[in-house]
Amino acid sequence: MQRRYLSSMVIWILLMLIGIGVRGGFAADANEPNTVIVFAAASTTNAMTDIARLFEKQNSGAVIFSFASSSTLAKQIENGAPADIYLSANQEWMDYLAGKGMIVAESRVDLLSNRIALIAPVASAVEKVWIDAGLDLVRLIGDGRLAMGDPDHVPAGIYGKQAFEKLGLWNSLKNKIAGTSDVRAALVMVERNETPLGLVYATDAAISKKVKVIGIFPEDSHPLVVYPAAMIRETDMSRMFFTLLKSKEAADIFQKYGFSVR
Repeated sequence: MQRRYLSSMVIWILLMLIGIGVRGGFAADANEPNTVIVFAAASTTNAMTDIARLFEKQNSGAVIFSFASSSTLAKQIENGAPADIYLSANQEWMDYLAGKGMIVAESRVDLLSNRIALIAPVASAVEKVWIDAGLDLVRLIGDGRLAMGDPDHVPAGIYGKQAFEKLGLWNSLKNKIAGTSDVRAALVMVERNETPLGLVYATDAAISKKVKVIGIFPEDSHPLVVYPAAMIRETDMSRMFFTLLKSKEAADIFQKYGFSVR
């Protein structure tokens, strides 16, 4: 009995140390067989939380979440974080774990797709813009900065940098970027009027009443935004949750939040 308690506490402390602060409102012990631990891209927070609630109703199981940048989560998994399922916002970080033999390869599936958008505070005087090579973003940003995920490792930032490079805008913008730890942090900066513009996923913009979309990036300006999912550890609980993740019920939830289901 004592060993079981200590083991649970050790795992729980590890989860706290690696940044698992969002549990979706579910009381769960990471060492229990009826618990599934899901590492998911920050942009999926709302949809995945709803799916977890559905899972709890359908199964007598509980879900622990870690929501963060896909790169942060991949590195945590590589370093031994006890994840059961990983949902990435781009292929590269899933490829990274696959290359290290850290996913259940046959479980991998391209689950969702998304768009990247340019946003401004809802009270901003900036109106709709056409995002192309002629857009003078430096003028629109003025003395401020453009909030976006760190383009060196955060998928939304990587997509954004690729788009700006394709449009010939990156060189003029690269010193005006406020890089953030994940896409939701970029959203918050614009919501708080800390930056005049931001680059986020269209789904992030859709959940906020404090920002407005002023432009959607052309699809051909960057690689398709794809969210692959895979099991990290194959257990009864991870198989059940993964099956739900691919179901029509989950698809309806994802679509409610603006994702395209593949």
